[in-house]
Amino acid sequence: MALLILIRHGESQWNLENRFTGWVDVELSDKGRREAEEAGKKLKGFNIDKAYTSVLKRAMDTLDIAMKTAGKTGIPITRAQALNERHYGDLQGLNKAETAKKYGDEQVHIWRRSYDVAPPGPGGESLKDTAARTLPYFREHILKDIRDGKNVIVAAHGNSLRSIVMELDRMTREQVLELNIPTGVPIVYEFAPDLTLKSKETL
Repeated sequence: MALLILIRHGESQWNLENRFTGWVDVELSDKGRREAEEAGKKLKGFNIDKAYTSVLKRAMDTLDIAMKTAGKTGIPITRAQALNERHYGDLQGLNKAETAKKYGDEQVHIWRRSYDVAPPGPGGESLKDTAARTLPYFREHILKDIRDGKNVIVAAHGNSLRSIVMELDRMTREQVLELNIPTGVPIVYEFAPDLTLKSKETL
């Protein structure tokens, strides 16, 4: 049996300010650091062989705080841009409420929650676009470690993790639109050697 632990970074400063963050490299808020510590306390009893994170510091810092709190240092860490948050294009840095006033609630809801409609501007990604870079990396690297019997933790973002959970839980495009990954809460999947999913638990 091997474990996959998914954790969305703790609350960031821009989560707190209700801004579209995307690839902007913002810090964790005080609450976000506390969330990472709480996650670490929950993970003390787990054996973890390897860690993956995006290249954004809110995910890297969450992993660092959680692992130190859990007493697990020296774990090999791989950082990959493929695990970055969805890119929000021209919306990055904008307050979500102000954006809704400018473009209308319905349009902003479509950008945020549709599966395949990207926000405007260079680099803007839909959830479908995010999955197109996250899932090949997940299958090639992270699932390979799981198949090799390693217990792996992935610290990433709401949308990169939504794409992974969509695949693992065999969710439809409609179902994933309602999926919200909470900040700082570990989700633990247990796999058989043939990668059959045996259990899922939210800590």
